[in-house]
Amino acid sequence: MNTERDAVYARAAGVLGALRGRGETVATAESLTGGLIGATLTRVPGASYAFRGGIIAYATDVKRSVLGVSGELLERHGAVHPDVAAQMARGAREITGSSYGVAVTGVAGPEPQDGQPVGTVYLGVHGPDGLSRVRALRLAGDREAIREATAGEALAFLGELLGLPKPEHPH
Repeated sequence: MNTERDAVYARAAGVLGALRGRGETVATAESLTGGLIGATLTRVPGASYAFRGGIIAYATDVKRSVLGVSGELLERHGAVHPDVAAQMARGAREITGSSYGVAVTGVAGPEPQDGQPVGTVYLGVHGPDGLSRVRALRLAGDREAIREATAGEALAFLGELLGLPKPEHPH
């Protein structure tokens, strides 16, 4: 058994349980993780009660055309920026009609992107009552480790905003 993977699964189950208990839902907008957050959520039996769906916006133009990220923002700063994460989260929430949108954008490697080093990640959450939060991460490891850590951190971030306890072993 992979204990880190088990911990991420437990986070996903906790988030989904909290959302279901509140009658709320979540959707994802993923770039560097390529659907890993959505895949993690849907491993949990009963995920359909709280998970509405996800948008994999890997290409920068998809972030703009599908999720509604500002073209000016993307032109000025590139896709790896905290405001991009926030706008992606808002777009996921609006497109799916969910209570929360969770988004990730960053650099998994092997090369830097948009002037940002490998391991630079921004998490965004958009939710009810004007909730909009962004968290910056600097992750280490190879491409797959960064992608997996990003998924776990995104679920932990949403969990914190939902009032769940912080994970015992954060990345």
